[in-house]
Amino acid sequence: MTVRRPILVVGMTDAGAAGLPSALYERIVQATLLVGGQRHLAAFPAYTGERLVIGATVQPALERLKLAWERGESAVVLASGDPLWYGIGASLRRALPPDALDIIPAPTSAQLAFAALAEPWHDAALLSAHGRPLDAVISGVLHAPKAAILTDQQHTPARIAAVLLEAGLPPTTRCAICEHLGGPAQRVVRTTLRDAVDQTFASLNVFVVWNDDVARPSAVPPGLPDESFSTEAGQITKREVRLLSLAELALQPGETLWDIGAGSGSVGIEAARACPTARVYAIERRERFVAHMQENLRRFPAPNLRVIHGEAPEACVGLPDPHAIFIGGSGGRLAEIISMAQQRLKPHGRLVLNLVTLEHVHRATALLPDARLTQAQFNRGTPIQSLLRLEALNPVFIVVWRKENRHD
Repeated sequence: MTVRRPILVVGMTDAGAAGLPSALYERIVQATLLVGGQRHLAAFPAYTGERLVIGATVQPALERLKLAWERGESAVVLASGDPLWYGIGASLRRALPPDALDIIPAPTSAQLAFAALAEPWHDAALLSAHGRPLDAVISGVLHAPKAAILTDQQHTPARIAAVLLEAGLPPTTRCAICEHLGGPAQRVVRTTLRDAVDQTFASLNVFVVWNDDVARPSAVPPGLPDESFSTEAGQITKREVRLLSLAELALQPGETLWDIGAGSGSVGIEAARACPTARVYAIERRERFVAHMQENLRRFPAPNLRVIHGEAPEACVGLPDPHAIFIGGSGGRLAEIISMAQQRLKPHGRLVLNLVTLEHVHRATALLPDARLTQAQFNRGTPIQSLLRLEALNPVFIVVWRKENRHD
């Protein structure tokens, strides 16, 4: 019977092998399989066993490691800092059970950064821009007194500083770039966002930002009057239907919402203000309505909402997968957009459509046979001389579909 050995996962700092205890170093060099990034593997030039470099995708390494565990081979994975903090640890846990892993972390790069700055970090936001959209990073910085940000080749400190300035942080906002932490080349540069925009730093860095004017997120209940929004020809999701649709979307803190065919932005803006730590992407192809949306954002600020001038489904390609999607307009591409929504929604995600024509309802329900269909018909009280009459609003069909834990 094969005796399975736990895979040793070792966190390292920029000090490389020199920063490891001797006993741990011996366990590494005696392994039959050594897996890691090129930089980590280079720290063990005398190692003579099998080496496997983690490339653009981690999947080949995961498959080899799983095979090594099943065969009882002695395998080691080298990682940066704490492998369970924005590291390979999450991928390893998806592929292997907990008892298949022996994880020995090093201090995280965020810990080392705050130590280099002699800065308490119990109240800091720990964020990563490494291969991720900047929207969540920006929201995290705006809502925390200080933040440590992992960067990458695309989202450099200069790029992040520029986006933070666009988000409204003062140019004099204090920041620091901590390079090659824990190694002999460690360097700390204290500066401001204004000056960081024009500087270049080593690729191995942590970007720390102090927000002295932190904006505490506060939820604003939805239900703004229709007339408070800038629009044209009455093209807006009416307040009563808007409230029902927002309830069906059920957006939660930290989640992502796509508002497709956002028009003047009433649904997206109300959702973003009601859930200020969520991320909302409002996609609209018509330029004049994008202008209305920008005006409405001026009236009702929602820093967690991003306006995208483009047409779905193409405009959604680079967006993070959503937890909820609202479709208020499809531009005649309803089938394409529904298909994309089914693919991109996270498990248990919610898709809510507002439709006004029977043809669109027939098409949507044919594509979503297990969806729930509701017709909403409202009448508003309207004075007529000294009396009161009811004035009917156009009926709206609300289609609600939930993605169960399956591979649609």
